[in-house]
Amino acid sequence: MQKTKQPVLRGGGSINPGGRYWIWYLLPALVLYTLFMAYPMLDSIRISFYEGTTSARTYVGFQNYINLFTDEVYSKRFWNAFGNTWIFFAFHMLLQNVLGMLFAVILTNRTMKGRPFYQTITFLPVTIAVMVTGYLFKMLLNPQFGGYALKDMGLNFLVHPWLGDANTALSVVSLVSVWQWVGIPTMMFVAGLQGVSEDVLEAADIEGCNGWQTFRYIKLPIIMPVVGMIAILTFVNNFNAFDIVYTMTGPDGQPSYATDLIGTLFYRYGIAGEHPVGIPTPGIGAAISTSVFLMLLAGVIPTLRATQGKE
Repeated sequence: MQKTKQPVLRGGGSINPGGRYWIWYLLPALVLYTLFMAYPMLDSIRISFYEGTTSARTYVGFQNYINLFTDEVYSKRFWNAFGNTWIFFAFHMLLQNVLGMLFAVILTNRTMKGRPFYQTITFLPVTIAVMVTGYLFKMLLNPQFGGYALKDMGLNFLVHPWLGDANTALSVVSLVSVWQWVGIPTMMFVAGLQGVSEDVLEAADIEGCNGWQTFRYIKLPIIMPVVGMIAILTFVNNFNAFDIVYTMTGPDGQPSYATDLIGTLFYRYGIAGEHPVGIPTPGIGAAISTSVFLMLLAGVIPTLRATQGKE
């Protein structure tokens, strides 16, 4: 059998499946990733072993980690922010993603009319800048500004200093974030459900499966890799959340650190400085970011193994 001749490139090279020309296409992305992602992360790990600012740093080994987890002030702030971040994550995982799945099932119903319109409405909040969303809701939830409109609509029971109450502030911020980002999992679930073969669905109808049985035993197992990917994105994004809290309650996690997340804690210690001193401690900030990175890694790897590659 005659071997097929590969196209010859300028300079005498040829295109073949075993060649290395693909590396030139990856090189720009690899360089950018190294400069703006890999290097800062590795440098952050290095800084976590030092104490002091850029002008005068002293190597202290694991002392920053010891202080972070044992010092009365540092550990109290860290574990408080860590717990708040898990609550923030739970709102998105249990409410945002469940609503996203529900909306996706409705939007992929073959008998539904006007699906493009409803898809646009669902995704529209995602297109709004987070800072704009946070500021608008901060104004609406302020009894001195938004309270008048609520009273005029007969919704007096909603007039409350939601963001000033330590018992409700974190829940309100989480719900605002859920409202803004629910369109992302919705569209990803829609894409996954649209990939389910019509032949399989018709076979389920012939076998007499109802809507719930079709979803539970056919659609959900098929889109399980999508479910896993959304869970990972939710996990990573919420443990890096910062902007919505910064806009609605400030970088100090007010009131009384009730909305303090890992992101705002890192910002105060590593960049801006903790009130009232205002002097940053990059070593502690780097220790926080490194610890969270290891936690994310510990959560992402099992999720990938449990969900990816299943049919």
